[in-house]
Amino acid sequence: MERGIMLNDGDCGFCMKAAAQVPRLGVDVDSVPLQSVDLSRWGIDEQRALVEMAYVHPDGRVVYGHAAWAAILCTGPLPWRLVGRAMTSRLGTPVARRVYRLVADNRDKLPGGTPACSVENRSTTAG
Repeated sequence: MERGIMLNDGDCGFCMKAAAQVPRLGVDVDSVPLQSVDLSRWGIDEQRALVEMAYVHPDGRVVYGHAAWAAILCTGPLPWRLVGRAMTSRLGTPVARRVYRLVADNRDKLPGGTPACSVENRSTTAG
């Protein structure tokens, strides 16, 4: 794999809206709805990926949530690389993790979100 893959929830309007904005950041990733790929190829737990975005590095490593966003940003131009590194630093990780969780837990209330986007609804639809 030459580029990393951002796996977003294709059934969540907020996630799809956010994924559509990613190319504007100048990052070097492909964005793919997780429902359109064989997750077992990378050992991705579908249940987790429905509530916490997954990113597959070009070497096959998988990270989730705030670490996924940080990895995506680190593929972009300098300002975004710095933000990505800060998000996974010793001091930045607790903050980035909380911000990610706040957004994920409320994605049904954010632009593009619908009741179907609710983390509660997404975590019960897998399988």
